[in-house]
Amino acid sequence: MKGIVLAGGSGTRLHPVTLSTSKALLPVYDKPMIYYAMSVLMQAGIRDILLISTPEGVPALRGLLGDGEDLGLALSYAEQAVPRGDGESLVIGARHAGSDPVALVLGDNVFDGPGLPELLRAGAATDDGCLLFGCHVPDPERYGVAEVDEHGRLLSLEEKPSRPRSTLAATGLYFYDGDAVEIAKGLRPSWRGELEITDVNQAYIEAGKAGIVPLGERCRWFDAGTYDSLFEVSRYVRLVERREGRRVACLEEIALRMGFITPGQCFELGERLGRSEYGRYVMRVAQATASVSSLAG
Repeated sequence: MKGIVLAGGSGTRLHPVTLSTSKALLPVYDKPMIYYAMSVLMQAGIRDILLISTPEGVPALRGLLGDGEDLGLALSYAEQAVPRGDGESLVIGARHAGSDPVALVLGDNVFDGPGLPELLRAGAATDDGCLLFGCHVPDPERYGVAEVDEHGRLLSLEEKPSRPRSTLAATGLYFYDGDAVEIAKGLRPSWRGELEITDVNQAYIEAGKAGIVPLGERCRWFDAGTYDSLFEVSRYVRLVERREGRRVACLEEIALRMGFITPGQCFELGERLGRSEYGRYVMRVAQATASVSSLAG
């Protein structure tokens, strides 16, 4: 399965902060926002990833992440010169995805919680239809609300309904089979000239090939696209790291746990950041993993 991160858009909801900085590079507590979207795909076992951003954002992201080799990844980049909807990401990523299954995550979405890696790896096995991830919310009228049958099959998606049919909101994470690109190419843009990912999902719903997996009760999901949500998710990450002693969306640790890199490679990555607490954490994780490996050997 291929991966796509849509980190485009002009970030108008975060002006003036994003007037000179890509939203994807804004700090979410101790790391750039793009780390959180990347971590989702990596935990699903996806290593071949396309990052889509603005013409100004692409060089900045490339400067941060490079070609991904240090993390055992293959990263490529593409521009979305003008925001024309999240569904356009599949058209822009057509050459990258080809006819392979593809996972799309919106760059300002943050996921965390027990059991999440297992859900993601199961989703990455999708080869027929589409699979969305949902989260029960207290204010569903603010989101795209999912209606499901008793088997978890997705029956409808309604954007910001005045009378929601459920409390299950669709998040910005989607797993598709190999038909997604052609479906997106065949869509008619809205009156605003945009291709919406909701329309791609609707095509799968009409074909009876759409499902949605509710995140567990202890899983958290944030759309970090506003000042309040950005503050809220930063506070959450800080709390988790202080209380549990683990780093949310630590790409080096995830790469190590997934077997993308060795403990030695992980330690070297931490050394490069050694004067920061983040870098020291990466080195500790690498040393602990190496010690366990030597004991097991």
